[in-house]
Amino acid sequence: MPSTTYLERRGELLTYFDRTAVEAWKRLTSDAPVGRIRATVRAGRERMRRTLCGWLPDDLRGRRVLDAGCGTGAMSVELAARGAEVVAIDLSPTLVGLARERCAMPTGPGRIDFRVGDMLDPALGMFDHIVAMDSLIHYRAPDMVRALVALAARTRDSMVVTFAPRTLPLAVMHAVGRAFPRGDRAPAIEPVAPTRLTRLLADDPDLKAWRLGRSERVAHGFYTSQGLELRRA
Repeated sequence: MPSTTYLERRGELLTYFDRTAVEAWKRLTSDAPVGRIRATVRAGRERMRRTLCGWLPDDLRGRRVLDAGCGTGAMSVELAARGAEVVAIDLSPTLVGLARERCAMPTGPGRIDFRVGDMLDPALGMFDHIVAMDSLIHYRAPDMVRALVALAARTRDSMVVTFAPRTLPLAVMHAVGRAFPRGDRAPAIEPVAPTRLTRLLADDPDLKAWRLGRSERVAHGFYTSQGLELRRA
């Protein structure tokens, strides 16, 4: 069962992405002109998306994939183009609605099932792969690990996720970011030292059947995130 802190943060994220920052995210995830800050975030997110996709098989036909925190659907489109049966879920009904509009045309040999809800819902069933790009970065490290435990129980092969690495440049960037208008700010993230996170994952008894794989940090302007691969042993 999700912790109280997980549920509280989930509520904050729903409010932010479904109400406060909808227009900003529409522009950020489109080709529309954006300011300098958002341009660096857009470029960083695109690079991270390519990185995570690169850790998955090129041919996903016959594979069921969860896009956990799908936002406006860019990752889901890439996965479906490789043939995956994608379940794309997000807390925000508004963002999921926008994703459905943008993905109304056929996306390739696969298909996308957009849903509104919590990525940890066991009713979503089993998956071959799970992708969680920048959807766990807002949760405390213990809550992130418990979320990965819950996802791992429904994953046959691999999970590729991101976290916010605790670094001095990132801390300085966050401090500077507070000086900008609220519309330019992302919701609060929870940085964690990579060594601490990997230790928590390695020590968790519910993840003994899993091994840490590739890891890569993407730092581009006001975007910093670290990808991590976990594979079933």
